[in-house]
Amino acid sequence: MLNLFRSKVRRARRDDLNVTPQKVLDRLADVLSPRGVALTGADVLSEIVVNGDKVFFSINVEASEIRAWEEVRTHAEAAVRAIPGVSVAMVALTAERKPGSTAASSPPRSAQGIPHVSTHRTPQNPASGSPMARRADIPGIAAVIAVASGKGGVGKSTTALNLALGLRDLDLRVGLLDADIYGPSIPRLTGIREKPHLNDEKKMVPIGRFGLAIMSVGFLVEEESAMIWRGPMVTSAIKQMLRDVAWGELDVLVVDMPPGTGDAQLTLAQTVPLKGAVIVSTPQDLSLIDARRGLAMFRKVDVPVLGIVENMSFFQCPHCGTRSDIFGHGGARQEAERLGVPFLGEIPLHMSIRETSDSGHPVVESEPDGPHAAIYRAIAGRIRDQLQAATAAA
Repeated sequence: MLNLFRSKVRRARRDDLNVTPQKVLDRLADVLSPRGVALTGADVLSEIVVNGDKVFFSINVEASEIRAWEEVRTHAEAAVRAIPGVSVAMVALTAERKPGSTAASSPPRSAQGIPHVSTHRTPQNPASGSPMARRADIPGIAAVIAVASGKGGVGKSTTALNLALGLRDLDLRVGLLDADIYGPSIPRLTGIREKPHLNDEKKMVPIGRFGLAIMSVGFLVEEESAMIWRGPMVTSAIKQMLRDVAWGELDVLVVDMPPGTGDAQLTLAQTVPLKGAVIVSTPQDLSLIDARRGLAMFRKVDVPVLGIVENMSFFQCPHCGTRSDIFGHGGARQEAERLGVPFLGEIPLHMSIRETSDSGHPVVESEPDGPHAAIYRAIAGRIRDQLQAATAAA
């Protein structure tokens, strides 16, 4: 009987810590809207997404009312975080303007100074309310750079990780943020399986590996989970990983961006003053077309392009030494010259880079004296020199 009682107690405790959408809704029923109506009855909540001990949802309101709802969003987030078993709560406040109505004069700012994003954007006077004018540094981080590509499958994440390690080898304090919301690769590339915890200030503590401070949305969800997030949720997640993480003192934060030119890229460019962007491409024309789009986007939002990296530049047979230009060769260099941006270097298609990446031991860390590590460090050195030159000029 005693064992049966203990078993029931343990099962009850597990049930208490099992987070469900209904438990979230029950807690949100105690949060009132600006009109005094329970949040669950105000017809503003998106679907509640629960992944283990992580909760994600958005509050959708009229643009003209968004200022009044900011305090509600804060209370809702605090209420959800107080649920036993919840470690992370991401609550986005989004707004849509009805046809014929006027947009709010400027988005409200959270306690951390982050502007909330509206799904409807109207032209603004650059002198008074430009999104670029609202960019704010992240305390403790000297420089934030983005590693981006116009399309997927070009080895962007592998390049971002090894460049971060190359910058580390140049005696810089480096962090790595995996902002690829829909397909986070950094957990696999680093072999990290643990989950981040919260410090006393309720900020997520990045996981230390290879001398880097690393954060990824992949640490918060299971590897097989489908990341079906709408634009406002992407925006909120990226802002939280930038601002609600205890990064500490860093010389450089390398951000591994999702491919393309969508919400994630725009959010990053409008949230922090990026010191530059690195474009990763393969040599063939199809990849270069997309790389041009990415480069054009960063230029449009006044982010300096630090240069282009040609990944999978050539293949050299490890047995006979014969070189094969599988995807062509030199296309990224020619494109860099045509567009007037630096060409940072070419990285070969090689078994050791693939094998070390798949095993969670990146080549710069596992083969520091090898030729591929030297290539990544050389590219990292060119990036560092540009950052130092920009700082000196400023």
